[in-house]
Amino acid sequence: MEIIFATTNMGKLREIRAFLCDTGIEVISAIDAGVQAEVEETGKTFEENAILKAESICKIAGKVVVAEDSGIEIDYLDKKPGVYSSRFMGEDTPYEIKNAKILELLKDVPEEKRTARYVSVFAAAFPDGTSFTERGQWEGIIGYEPKGTNGFGYDPIFFDIEKGKTAAQMETDEKNKVSHRGKSLAKMKESLIRELKKRGEI
Repeated sequence: MEIIFATTNMGKLREIRAFLCDTGIEVISAIDAGVQAEVEETGKTFEENAILKAESICKIAGKVVVAEDSGIEIDYLDKKPGVYSSRFMGEDTPYEIKNAKILELLKDVPEEKRTARYVSVFAAAFPDGTSFTERGQWEGIIGYEPKGTNGFGYDPIFFDIEKGKTAAQMETDEKNKVSHRGKSLAKMKESLIRELKKRGEI
């Protein structure tokens, strides 16, 4: 069984392949499938954007497509940047600058008001028009300074209180057990296998 993962991020592609390696499901990229369409993320929620990407590629490719949308919500900033996380201050702006800006916006804000969460939503779309989503969240706070060199994006300023470290201070295996993407991907794996078995495709 072959499905398409609608991403240009090779790190995410390797991650989902690793998650599904014991299922008999082969995951290929949209480019591998000969689809090079750019899908504009016009949704107001992570769910809308994930479904938009999955359904758009599914209509072109005629195969099962999985897509993801993710970002960080900061409560003090009215849950911004949210769905605009990758586009905050411009897509080409280095995350060091984005993180510095967020720390500036939260300057002198006490810990109890620095609550934030990473959100990841995976969507699966089928050629018959069926689609569904799975969400994962990772609760934490925004730290007072960047710490750690692992991970990417907002990881250096996203602090997990229970672990006592930022996402960027965690090793990959440790992060995957608690992260938003690890949680949503585990749910998607279960739902996807159940749906494909119901359809007799695996």
